[in-house]
Amino acid sequence: MSLTIQQKIIAPLAISFSMVTAACIMSGSPEPAEAKARAEVTEAAVPLSGELPSLAPMLKHAMPAVVNISVTMTQRVGATPFGPFMEDPMFRRFFGIPEQPQEREATSIGSGVIVDAKNGYVVTNNHVVAQADKISVRLNDDREFEAELVGNDPDTDIAILKIEPKNLTALKMADSDKLEVGDYVVAIGSPFGLRHTVTSGIVSGLSRQTGISEGGYEDFIQTDASINPGNSGGALVNLRGDLVGVPSNILSRSGGNIGIGFAIPTNLVKNVMAQLIEFGEVQRGRIGVTGQNITSELAKAFGLKDTRGALVTRVLPDSPADKAGLRSEDIITEFNGRPVRDFAELRNQVGLLRIGDKATLTVVRGGKTKKIEVEVGGAEEPTIAEGSAVNERLGGAQFGPLTEQALAEGIEQGVSVQMVEPGSPAARAGLRDGDVIIGVNRQPVKSVSEFKERLEAAAKGQMLLHVRRGAGALFIVVQ
Repeated sequence: MSLTIQQKIIAPLAISFSMVTAACIMSGSPEPAEAKARAEVTEAAVPLSGELPSLAPMLKHAMPAVVNISVTMTQRVGATPFGPFMEDPMFRRFFGIPEQPQEREATSIGSGVIVDAKNGYVVTNNHVVAQADKISVRLNDDREFEAELVGNDPDTDIAILKIEPKNLTALKMADSDKLEVGDYVVAIGSPFGLRHTVTSGIVSGLSRQTGISEGGYEDFIQTDASINPGNSGGALVNLRGDLVGVPSNILSRSGGNIGIGFAIPTNLVKNVMAQLIEFGEVQRGRIGVTGQNITSELAKAFGLKDTRGALVTRVLPDSPADKAGLRSEDIITEFNGRPVRDFAELRNQVGLLRIGDKATLTVVRGGKTKKIEVEVGGAEEPTIAEGSAVNERLGGAQFGPLTEQALAEGIEQGVSVQMVEPGSPAARAGLRDGDVIIGVNRQPVKSVSEFKERLEAAAKGQMLLHVRRGAGALFIVVQ
């Protein structure tokens, strides 16, 4: 792949240069007053030192905190063309195919930011270090450390590493809520392995949701600062050199930058980082409501001016929302002062808070607007069950509590299938992502713990799973 390097001029420099140039190309002898005014403009445009504006002083402070991350992982060699015949040991022996899948070592690169010099904490993206066997962190001064994975959160694409805290430089994390569209920002990272590459741009948008991570929690900063593969996990800083975001992904048809990049805001990073360091995981809560988006027909029926907001269709008994006084048919238009466009955005904003945090909801009820304060509670059942851990015939799947979507569809009990690896025993059995298991061997399933008990009881016998899939239902026999 050939890379085209294009010259870019940051806006402050371009403005100064154009002002100086305009003064130089004017012809004729100006009037005294005009000459004086022009001289003042020229003097204001050029610093007293005679040097042009530059980001170099800020970057000298910021760049030592941005690191290069190298990940070593084990990958299985791609599947053979023989498909399911590979499962037959006699077939494998006949063709001389190894009994165990062949594995190879692979490497990948990304970026990271030191945010705590005293304790050696480094922020990066989860997708940079996911499935890593070994993580190496290389500093600006070429020192290299082996890193420990403190914790990771796939739902926000954040991971925290720890390295030996020896003479480190950290970036201050700014208040990302103070960012405004049009603010200048600078991205620092290692695109395509080019260490400590710097690009500049502006904040193009705030609170973006890309849908790149199904079921994830997104609140991205959009920027036109060039972000490419290898920038992931690096730094997005303001002109003071303070961290305002962590570059995570781009919108592109080709895989290269087209001026639409996304970074995780620092206020979200702080929240997730604190929980990963304290608990090793992120403990998210719920307020206990199901809801739907507002259509134009619903807006007319409820006397609303537009379709913005989340319509509450059900309040779960004894939930934080129930205790706070929220009711079915309430329309939530703001969450902690931030507009709520639809139910997905409400879920997103709730999920970005810690358990125990208080939130203020702006609610339209009967045509009148009121404020309701709710305390975010713990999820009814935060545990996740690995299929292979309870029954090897369901290996490769993850099971968890009912999702908000399942609750919104009227499913009141069961276990959601949160992930199914292609080609796994669970996939071959017929399970799919998004399925809801409501019964095992003609016994209802109300929770993850009850589901695990049912599977353990059927450890050796046949299993009959009663599954809800979309608007329908089916039975699956697992031999």
